[in-house]
Amino acid sequence: MDVDRDALIWMYTKMQTIRQFETRVARLMLEGKLPGTVHLYAGEEAVACGVCANLGPADYVSSTHRGHGHLIAKGGDLDKMMAELFAKSTGYCKGKGGSMHIASLGVGILGANGIVGAGLPIAVGAGFAAKYRKSDAVAVAFFGDGASNQGTFHEAVNLAAVLKAPVIFVCENNGYAVSTSQARHQTIVDVADRARAYGIPGAIVDGNDVFAVYKAAREAIGRARVGLGPSLVECKTYRHYGHSIGDPGRYRTQEEVDAWKLKDPIPRLRDRLIELGVMSGEQADSIDQEVAGAIESAVRFAEESPSASLEALLEDVYAPSGN
Repeated sequence: MDVDRDALIWMYTKMQTIRQFETRVARLMLEGKLPGTVHLYAGEEAVACGVCANLGPADYVSSTHRGHGHLIAKGGDLDKMMAELFAKSTGYCKGKGGSMHIASLGVGILGANGIVGAGLPIAVGAGFAAKYRKSDAVAVAFFGDGASNQGTFHEAVNLAAVLKAPVIFVCENNGYAVSTSQARHQTIVDVADRARAYGIPGAIVDGNDVFAVYKAAREAIGRARVGLGPSLVECKTYRHYGHSIGDPGRYRTQEEVDAWKLKDPIPRLRDRLIELGVMSGEQADSIDQEVAGAIESAVRFAEESPSASLEALLEDVYAPSGN
């Protein structure tokens, strides 16, 4: 594939960052150090990184309740992310958003969303705005297989198709809507089949192969940038943890989990890059160690930051006067 070395190293580093961030967050939750709950992205890293490797600073992303990976892949700051999870004032949303509602317009993240399917129409609005301004920016909507049953999915895809809005709908199909397997909530096997109903391209890729995701995303994003409208890309993947941190996942067999972990996207990419001569095992180890250091630094930053104040609850409710 025509991908330069720097991009490949970037993808490996970002995937490793997401995995280590999520693993550390899981420990922090189990130690009782974080409020609320978290929905972890571990196992799905190739999707966020394969897509976001094709995006620039001016492009938009609408995220989900499982959104840490999207923010990291789009260029999020680890310190601010971790502080937000700790409910600290130095977080992206001053500690008021938490895991499921992080937003950062500075890096194009329109917001994670605790409502299933709610990010889809937001991405369409951003895509239409980009088209109206005659820019070449695109919007990506990440969502799961369960969200593709929501009315917001059908409304968003239909409107984007009618408007030829530069939107890429990326289905992260991990096989489960919370604890309900796809076979029980849909009669179709491939969510991408639904693209036909709206007259747009639909692609299916191995979501644990970052090369496959990168290629499909590059094609869909390229179409959108030149005015050819939206696409639907379905990435078949798997989450390593339960739906949320308190979910033991008893609806999945251990054999199923083990089989999917054999297709873990990070070791697959590491082995491939070593095989291609992009990096050595020692260089990969060095990246892993640097990432670990950055994660621990983010934890320290969050722990040492001041908590959000009660007075801050009344801030940021309205836009500043005159704007």
